[in-house]
Amino acid sequence: MSTIKISRENFFYNISQIARKTQSVEKIALVLKDNAYGHGLGIMAKLAQEAGIRHAVVRTMAEAWEIHERFETILVLSDTPVSDPGAKIRIAVNDRSHLEKIPTGTRVELKVDTGMHRNGISPTEFFQVLESLGAKGLKLSGVMTHYRSADEMGSELFWQRKRFERIRNEAEKLGIGEVRWHSCNSAALFRTTNFDEGIARIGIAAYGCLEMPNSFNVPPLKPVMSLWADRIATRELAPSERIGYGGEGVLSKGGIVSTYDIGYGDGWFRGDASRPYTLPDGRKIVGRVSMDAVTVEGKDESVQLFDDARRAAKQFDTIAYDILVKLSPAIVRVVE
Repeated sequence: MSTIKISRENFFYNISQIARKTQSVEKIALVLKDNAYGHGLGIMAKLAQEAGIRHAVVRTMAEAWEIHERFETILVLSDTPVSDPGAKIRIAVNDRSHLEKIPTGTRVELKVDTGMHRNGISPTEFFQVLESLGAKGLKLSGVMTHYRSADEMGSELFWQRKRFERIRNEAEKLGIGEVRWHSCNSAALFRTTNFDEGIARIGIAAYGCLEMPNSFNVPPLKPVMSLWADRIATRELAPSERIGYGGEGVLSKGGIVSTYDIGYGDGWFRGDASRPYTLPDGRKIVGRVSMDAVTVEGKDESVQLFDDARRAAKQFDTIAYDILVKLSPAIVRVVE
């Protein structure tokens, strides 16, 4: 069967590097949405707890309930509970209209749109929304924003940060200070000189696949995931024999090929057979990727599809996130 291997050592190493920037592992909020970026929600929640991480960020209430016992706080980014979920779970408010749907008594965190223009309330309506919280019986636990270009050269991070700081200063003058303020994702954290927020929302850096220009001087991080597939069948072919759908696969001198149990049905990219994917050991996938199988020259019992999603992403002209989150939850995940 295909297998995803999770490196405990690499994850703990990445967390240690991140904690140097936050100045405390207790200020890391691990982003576990979308099956922990494909790594496995339950597995990564357990490893996070072992690493001393107290805060988590997820997408849905279902994810929050699955890891509920492992964290002190869980921020839900894109879902609404049917009743007050209690003190641990906080609900992100992405739009003013969202307030009407959130049950009375729920702890909420306001998202402010400082320039990304995706989710969040306008800075001009921030204080009006604060008044609405009280009228609705909601409890303000935090205020946050998100940066649109923190991983790119340029000044956009800084003017967004200034907008957020201005709101924070005005709120604190009104006595609204005893909540957690947070804006840093992985990239923004590593561009921050003196981190002074309540938490940093860390996703891709924890999984070892953060990509930023070299000038930002990010410490080397180690990929946590590698993908493997087991051999299904082996055969020896003559030079004239072609392989797979459309007969697009061919060995110019013939030889031994094997099929392995990974395909686009498992979330692996189909790609283009005319530009075959290259494995970490230098061999190439031969012919088209099938729904449940790929063909590789040789007869190894198993092959490694990637040990770094960033390199795989470059071959498919995409980003590491895309490689990671598409992998099926049905693939067996093991911690090593």
